[in-house]
Amino acid sequence: MREGEFVTLLGPSGCGKSTLLKMAAGLLAPSAGALRLWGRPVEELAAGGRRLGFVFQEATLMPWARVRANVRLPLDLAQVPRAEGDARALAALRRVGLEGFAAARPRELSGGMQMRVSIARSLVTEPQLLLMDEPFGALDEITRNRLDADLLELWRQQNLTVVFVTHSISEAVFLSNRVVVMAARPGRIVDEVAIDEPHPRSADFRVGPAFGRWAKRLQDSLLAASGELA
Repeated sequence: MREGEFVTLLGPSGCGKSTLLKMAAGLLAPSAGALRLWGRPVEELAAGGRRLGFVFQEATLMPWARVRANVRLPLDLAQVPRAEGDARALAALRRVGLEGFAAARPRELSGGMQMRVSIARSLVTEPQLLLMDEPFGALDEITRNRLDADLLELWRQQNLTVVFVTHSISEAVFLSNRVVVMAARPGRIVDEVAIDEPHPRSADFRVGPAFGRWAKRLQDSLLAASGELA
C-alpha cells in the first residue's frame, strides 16, 4: 500500500478479509510469512512513531458510559490526563459531526450515530492508518451512503491511509482508490483494480456510466474467481 491510499478488500464471506485486517492490527498472528507496516513488524509500530485505529463491524460502545467517555477510552488506557483526554475526545467528535452529543448515552443515538462515535474513538489517538471492518454493513442504504460520503471527506481532511473491508461492490467503487478482490476456499487475492476516478465523489457518481463500468469490472472478477463466469 502507498501512504494516503484508500484500499478496499472486497470478497465473499470466508475469504479472509477480516482475518487479514486483524493481522494488520496485530490482533492475530500470521501462521506463516510476515506483515510489515512502514517497514516494521506490527508490534513495533508505536516505536516508529506511527499509530493505527480500528473500527469493528459493530460500534462496540460501552452502554453505561456517555459518548465522551466512550471516545476517550483509548486515551484513558494510555493514562492520558483526563482534561487532555476530554479535549481530544471532543475534537474527535467534532470531526464526525457529533460534538453536541458528548453527554448522550449510546442508547439515545441511532445506529449511524453510534458508528460515528466508534469512528471518533478510532480517531482520538490521531492515527495515520485506519482499519475498518465492514463498519456500515448493518445500516440502511440511505445511512450507509451518507456515511460513505462522510468517510471520504474525513479521509481527505485527515490525510489518512485507509483499509476498508466490505461485501458491497457499489461501496467498493464509491470509496476506493484501489480494490483488492479476494476469493474463498482457499482465501486468496485474485485481482487488484485501481478505481481511476477523481475526488471528491458525489452522489451523482453512483448513478453515472463510469460507476456502472467499474461495478461490472469488479463483478466479473468475483464471478471468475468463483468459477461462475464463462
